[in-house]
Amino acid sequence: MSGAEPMVTRQDRGPVTWLTLNRPDAMNALDTNLLGELDVHARSVADDPAVRVVVITATGRAFCAGADLKAVLGAGDTLDPARMLGFERQAQATFARVAALPKPTIAALNGITMAGGLELALHCDLVIASSQARIGDGHTNYGLLPGAGGAARLPRVIGPTRAKYLAFTGELLAAEQAMSMGLVVEVVPPDELEPRVEKLSQAIARRSPSALRLFKQVIDDGLDQPLPSAMRLELLATAEHLHSGDVDEGLRAFAEKREPRFTTTEANHE
Repeated sequence: MSGAEPMVTRQDRGPVTWLTLNRPDAMNALDTNLLGELDVHARSVADDPAVRVVVITATGRAFCAGADLKAVLGAGDTLDPARMLGFERQAQATFARVAALPKPTIAALNGITMAGGLELALHCDLVIASSQARIGDGHTNYGLLPGAGGAARLPRVIGPTRAKYLAFTGELLAAEQAMSMGLVVEVVPPDELEPRVEKLSQAIARRSPSALRLFKQVIDDGLDQPLPSAMRLELLATAEHLHSGDVDEGLRAFAEKREPRFTTTEANHE
C-alpha cells in the first residue's frame, strides 16, 4: 500500500458517512497517523449537518487488531513509557470524539476486533458483526493494560464479571458469543454485512436529527445519573426538541398519513 494512501477513508452515501480503516496489511492496527486521520474525520462529520449517521468499518480480514506495537515501541523495540502513555492519551481522545458525535454511530465489524479495536467499537452506539468476526480484549496477552476504554467502558456494556473474563483470559469470542453478552446487537453472514448496515443506517437517517441527537444524549448522560436526575434530563431534552420543528413535521405527517420529511438540520444545536 502506498504511503500516500489514506489510513482512514471517507465515503458519503447520502445522509450516511462511512469511515473505513484502511491498513489491511497491518490488520488495521492503530498508530498515531491512523488515529490522527480518524480524529480529523470525526471533527468533520460532527460539524456537517448533511451527515445524519456515521458508520465505522475496515478493509481486509480485521476490523482492528489493536495498537501497532512496533510503531508504539519505536526504534529497538524498547518500551518508552512516555511514548506509550502519549499514544494511549491520543487513542482515548480520538475515541471520545467518536463517542461524542451528536448523531448515531455504527461499528461494522468485518473481522478480528481486539484490544484497541474493541475499544473503538465500544465508543460506537451500535455494533453489527460479520459471523467471521472474532472479538476480545487481548491486552494481557502481551502484558499490557488498556488505556482507551477496555477497563472502563467494557464492564458498562457487558457487566463486570464478563469484562473480567475477557480481560483475564485474553480470549477472542465468536461474534455470536459477543452478541449473547450484549456487546453486538446483530450478527450477519460476511457478504451481508455491508448491505445490512447500509439498510439500517439509511433507515435511521430518515428519523428526526434533533430526536436522534437528544435521545442519544439522554441515554448516555442519564446512565451516570440517579434515576430522578435522568428523568429531569429527559424532560429538559423534550423541551428543547419541541422547538426543533421536527415535532411539527412528525405530527403533520401522522395526520396526513404519510412518512415524515425531516428537513431541519443540527448545525446550530450547540
